[in-house]
Amino acid sequence: DTLRVLDELIDARLGEDIGITDLAVIAGVSRFHFARMFKATTGMTPYQYVLERRIERAQNLLRRSALSIGEVAAATGFSDQSHLTRHVKRRCGVTPQAYRASPARIF
Repeated sequence: DTLRVLDELIDARLGEDIGITDLAVIAGVSRFHFARMFKATTGMTPYQYVLERRIERAQNLLRRSALSIGEVAAATGFSDQSHLTRHVKRRCGVTPQAYRASPARIF
């Protein structure tokens, strides 16, 4: 299944730039067709989907690793710590530092 292959590629390359062209090539369709089909299948644009995967991975690393927040940002493909902070705060309502310190795992 193409979505499974794309998921594996995205997981393997979260720390790198992942362009829509790369994903479209894997799917064997044009960028435009891929973007439309991807959104119809997942309910998200490819960018939103990759961003969600990056945030999920960052949350996992914040909870389960001793990496600094900057290292977590680099490992998950964010341009820098502030970029990660902006997206984690938007999604979870707290900064990565507060997320890491929080005893509740409900985010």
